[in-house]
Amino acid sequence: MYSSKIYLDKKKYEENIRFIKKIIGEKTIISSVVKGNAYGHGIKEMILLAEESGINHFSVFSQDEAYKVKKYSTKNSTIMIMGVLSLKKINWVISNDIEFFVFNFKRLKEALKTSKKLNKKIKIHIEVETGLNRTGFSEKELPELFKIIQKNKEYITIKGICTHFAGAESIANYYRIKKQNNRFKKYLEEFDKANIKYELTHAACSAAAVTMPNTRRNLVRIGIMQYGFWPSDETRMFYLTKKQKKKDPLQPILSWESEIMSIKHVKAGEYIGYGDYYLAKEDMTIGTVPIGYAQGYGRQLSNNSWIMVNDEIAEVIGVINMNLFQINISGLENVNIGDRVILIGQENNKEIRFASFSDKKSSLNYEILTRIPEELPREIINK
Repeated sequence: MYSSKIYLDKKKYEENIRFIKKIIGEKTIISSVVKGNAYGHGIKEMILLAEESGINHFSVFSQDEAYKVKKYSTKNSTIMIMGVLSLKKINWVISNDIEFFVFNFKRLKEALKTSKKLNKKIKIHIEVETGLNRTGFSEKELPELFKIIQKNKEYITIKGICTHFAGAESIANYYRIKKQNNRFKKYLEEFDKANIKYELTHAACSAAAVTMPNTRRNLVRIGIMQYGFWPSDETRMFYLTKKQKKKDPLQPILSWESEIMSIKHVKAGEYIGYGDYYLAKEDMTIGTVPIGYAQGYGRQLSNNSWIMVNDEIAEVIGVINMNLFQINISGLENVNIGDRVILIGQENNKEIRFASFSDKKSSLNYEILTRIPEELPREIINK
């Protein structure tokens, strides 16, 4: 038996996808980023949701994530590996037409060796370095890269040329991103001059897709937004201000629920939980919830988050333990052992969508989502 459960709302997901398509246009491909167990939502469930919503292109970080997408896909969708790739197990990738980033010569050369053994083309996206200084071919490496490509044309299909921006979710990085985008254009010019054929160009993540229209090109890699969260408050305010909208068009699709495990009455002057982290300044009623940092509810949320019980907001108090935390239910009526607790989600007109900051208006960050354990049960609702 699990101490909590995840619910995924299909209708909200479909609305998020419609909103994203409205921004980027129907002709631009959405590559659904499902790395990090689909940002904690669950790869299995998200592949089903996405495909039923018309998405047939998925971006993953690693080969093991590609395995999972392939396993759960019912429509033979395109899978693109952006990061880790085991060269010892690349046979499966090539044999199953999995696309993958190439950002150094070792990966390209090893992939070509396997391609020739299998007599099957590799489907690659060539990543170029524009200023993130992480992965990607530099301008100096282009001549050698072009030679290898020309020499092995019959074994290579270039599905795309791509790059990644260095923090498009913050206005502080605007000029850096603009410079990157200009460098990307120059790279593409070099590919064109060398008569290197490619199908797609892509650089924009969720934030850039919203704030920098000229970065969208013919594919965008959409992660956090499809799940109903903005990349940052800046991105959210940029859209709402520019479009003069009052209502947030994105809806978090994930609800995380548990229950009250125990109730205690504590006298004023007593400490609650480990150490001297929280002192009861008055007589209090405390509820214990069987979720802790082992289940993804991190210690940084100690005295710094809120949950909902019986349609009322309750403060998390004291230190988050490995398997439980405590909440202040003083003044709340009719709270009993076994009552449902909402860690993330909505009920009636109240919502918890920010579990990690002292400012309750802050959006839930990536860390909390990706820390939700993979083994927790997940259920798709509103089908």
